[in-house]
This record gives sequence, structure tokens and C-alpha cells, in this order.
Amino acid sequence: MAETAPTTRSARADANGVDTIPPLARLLPLGLQHVLAMYAGAVAVPLIVGGALGYESADLAYLISADLFVAGIATLVQSIGFWRFGVRLPLMQGVTFAAVGPMIAIGQSHGIEAVFGATIACGLFMMLVAPFFAQLLRFFPPIVTGTVILIIGLSLMDVAAGWIVNGAEDGAADPLNVAFAAGTLAVIVLIERFAPPALQRVSVLLGLVIGTVAALFVPGMVDWSGVADAAWIGIVTPFHFGLPAFDFASIVSMLIVGLVIMTETTGDMIAVGEIVDRPVTRRRLADGLRADGLGTLIGGVFNTFPYTAFAQNVGLVSLTGVRSRYVAAVAGAILVVLGLLPKVSAVVEGVPRAVLGGAGIALFGMVAASGIRTLAKVRFDNRNVLIVALSVGLALLPTVTPAIYDRFPDWFGLIFESGISAGAIAAILLNLLLNQRRSGDAAISAHDAVRGPAAAALVHPDAHGTGLIPVQIFDPEGREVRAVDGDGRPVDPHVRAPE
Repeated sequence: MAETAPTTRSARADANGVDTIPPLARLLPLGLQHVLAMYAGAVAVPLIVGGALGYESADLAYLISADLFVAGIATLVQSIGFWRFGVRLPLMQGVTFAAVGPMIAIGQSHGIEAVFGATIACGLFMMLVAPFFAQLLRFFPPIVTGTVILIIGLSLMDVAAGWIVNGAEDGAADPLNVAFAAGTLAVIVLIERFAPPALQRVSVLLGLVIGTVAALFVPGMVDWSGVADAAWIGIVTPFHFGLPAFDFASIVSMLIVGLVIMTETTGDMIAVGEIVDRPVTRRRLADGLRADGLGTLIGGVFNTFPYTAFAQNVGLVSLTGVRSRYVAAVAGAILVVLGLLPKVSAVVEGVPRAVLGGAGIALFGMVAASGIRTLAKVRFDNRNVLIVALSVGLALLPTVTPAIYDRFPDWFGLIFESGISAGAIAAILLNLLLNQRRSGDAAISAHDAVRGPAAAALVHPDAHGTGLIPVQIFDPEGREVRAVDGDGRPVDPHVRAPE
């Protein structure tokens, strides 16, 4: 009997696929697909910040290389993990957009050295508070997690639309760009419908490749002019722009960004855990947030910015059905290589934005669909309908009207101009207000009755440790049906699991 449980557990892990290493012939294209899905978003922040601070093309190129290099390292830490760092799920890391405004303000007032100093301080802060922040997992039952995941998908549609519009001043997309976006999306759909299963798993990559090849026949659609000027090898060195400066006000503003990053990353981690059927326990969440902090600290040392999980890659995991965390690790290794090979990075950068926009519609739509799938575990009474309605509404306000909070203080705008953060805060507070359990009631609220161990682990008060956690399952009327551990096996619900 002593050997039966580990063997069974190993078999289940293999079936789940998170810890499975696919063949190399599949690993490389699947990893490249993740890179292409996030590449435009990954390089956007250094371009925006560097441009706002007046940097020349050579310095901008260096910022991009450093960004890709550290993004790869952060992804490797997050997906493979070591000691108490890394969520060990298929999750990609990239520079957060939440820090763009504060970083530009800091850089214009105190220089980019102060940006890097504040980034280092932010990384240390995130690592220190990660275990305490993870205790908030009890505030993320399915009604909250499903709403947040839905909001992430809906909010990211603005990114896909931006790629299609491609910087037009009046916000109107060129019909040719719309045609290429629609064509890329059509290719992805046709591959999913008619191609063999092996090709279906790289449908987004094939859509991007076919869309780019088609764009080569349209003059000016693909811009690879920077490839010839880019060096073959570029070494990323610490403190390239000088030693970091630690300004108190700059650090405080970046610490607020750190809290926003942790809130968004929590939603992404729980989303991935739902998709791959591996519950994100409090301990696993703390490990993932700690890895976020380490990536941010490394970013400050290597001349780049705070890092967070990229939600578009969450959609890719859902769309392809590939659950292996080693696919994300290979993608991280590719990012490291791209950071060291500026010429190869320039080739990837040449993918037309309209083609990326078409793929983005599929990716971000899958994120939203994953949120709906999580919400299917909730019994919708009037209170839960109100929670979802108000949270989504508040989250979309800054998306449809970006300037809505421009007259508010900077700290307010920093939090609420991010639809994801505003929606997450609203969902948590509304759930606490409307679904608060009565004093002395030990059961999980019936309107959050869950129907599977993955979701149940999110709300159980003992949800920590390795994932083998006793959880209680209730029917829609609140009656206990059975007690299972993290692998779905019956256990005594009154016996606390070993940590």
C-alpha cells in the first residue's frame, strides 16, 4: 500500500500534463507560439518608457533586449521553480503595463536610475509580503475568480484592437489591417476545424506565420528594415545606465504598483490553475508571487522594469489545451536567446501588428471564456448576478473611456485606471458584503457551491501546502456531499492535511 499512493499520484500527474515534458519536436514550436503571443506586449513597455524619456534608437534597442532577457529568466523561475520561488504552472512573465505611468513620471523627475532603484525596492517588497498576500486566497471563491478572469479577457480586447488600429491618430483601423486580422483569425479557426490534432495545438503560431507570409505581398506591411542594422550578439549587463538611485517618493509610488501587480498575477495564476485542473493553494500562490518579486528585482538590476504574469498566454494555454509547464520554460529560454540576439529579435518584431491583432482576438476571447467556465460552478441568485454585473461594469469604464479618472489623484488613477485591478477589488468587496456567512456557520455558502476539487481548494480555509488538501463538497442546497483531497480521493474532512 505504501507504494500505491505515489504511483497513482504520478499517473494522475502524467495524465494532467502539467509536469509532462513533450517531445522536443513539439516543445520548440509550442514554446515559440507563446513567445509570439506575448512579444508585442513584451516590447511595448520599454518602447513607451524609453521614448517618453527621449532615448535614441540604440538605447531603445538595449532596453528591449534587456526586457526580453529578464522576461525569459523570470518565466523560467515561474514555470520550473526552485525552493519557494515559482508557481510551477505554464505561466509566462513580462513587463507590466501598470507601471508605465509612474515610471515615466519618475524618469522625467529623477532620471531612469531612480526608475531602476524603485523597481529593485518593489521587487524586494513583493518577495517580503508574498506569504501574507497569499492568505487572501480565501477571498477568491469561484464567484470572484470567474469574474476576474472574465474581466481580464474583456479588458485585453483593447490591446487586440490597438494592434489592428496600429497607431492611427483618429482610432480608425485601415480596412486592410482589418482584413489581415480577420484572415489570421479565419486561418486559426480553419486549422482548429480541419487540421490534424498535432497542427491544431500550434494553430495560433501557424496563423501568425501564414498571416505574415501573406503580408509580404503587400508593400510596407512587413517592416524588417531593422534586421540589417541589428547586431548578431548583444550582451545584457547589470546597471548599464548607471547605478540605481533610491528616491523615497519614487519607491512609494512603485510599491503601490507592486500591489497592483500582485492582484493581477493572483487572477492569472488562479486562471491557469483552473484551466489545467491544478488548484492554486495559498502556499503555491505565495511561491508564484515571490517569483514575481524576484523577476522584478532582477529587472531593476538589468535595466528593465517590474514583471507580472501575461494574461494573453493564459488564453493560449486554454486554446491549445497544452498544459505542460515545460512549454512555458522553453518559451522562457527562447526569450533569453532573443535578448542576446538582437538580429533574431528584430525578425520577430517584424510580424505585422494587424496579424497579431487577429490572433489576439482568439487568445483574449479564450481568457474571457475561461472565466465564464469558472462562473458555471456558481449558483446564480440575485446577489451573485449583481456581483458579476457591477464588477464587470466598473472594470470596463476605463477601457471604454480611458480619460475617465484623469482629474483624480495619481494614486487613485494608478489603481482604478487598470480595469483588471478595479474589477478585482469590486468583486472581492461585493462578495464579502453580499455573500458573508453568518456567524458560526462552518459551511461554504450555498450560492458558491463548487462542483470539483480544483475550485473547492480555492475556498477551503486549510487550502495550503502541496495541493493534497481536505476539502468539502456541497450540493446547491448547502448539504455536504463528500470530502476529497486535492486529487479527488475521499478523505475524512475533519482531519487536517499535513503541511
